[in-house]
Amino acid sequence: MPRSRFSGSVTTPKVDVAIDMGNPFLNLTVDGFLKIGTVAATRVAAEDAYHAAKKGSISTHNFEHTLKKMCKEGAYWGTVAGVYVGMEYGVERIRGTRDWKNAMIGGAVTGALVSAASNNSKDKVVVDAITGGAIATAAEFLNYLT
Repeated sequence: MPRSRFSGSVTTPKVDVAIDMGNPFLNLTVDGFLKIGTVAATRVAAEDAYHAAKKGSISTHNFEHTLKKMCKEGAYWGTVAGVYVGMEYGVERIRGTRDWKNAMIGGAVTGALVSAASNNSKDKVVVDAITGGAIATAAEFLNYLT
């Protein structure tokens, strides 16, 4: 009986931008900002391109709106990522060890800071800190699996 096998690998392109700010903390923070900010801006562009294709036309107003939305989302998510990466690195330096607890603490501090900056109530800040810590910890554990 004939058999067939499929063998191969799927790889993604890796893009690294090296920006030397003269400090590892700043380097990681800026790197996180740029990478996640770019992802957020690209998501907005793809989403708005879909809506324009569905509608069948694009106006100058819609294009300007998309550009503004890309900048806003890119800056917001880039800032959140930069704060998280910086917090995680800072916790790693303070604790002197690299483990999942750094991600948990960094995520919790980031969640609390972003929530407090959004003028949320104290209860919402606590919930967002718990959520940030949980998401960061889960992401760290998933990284260990791969």
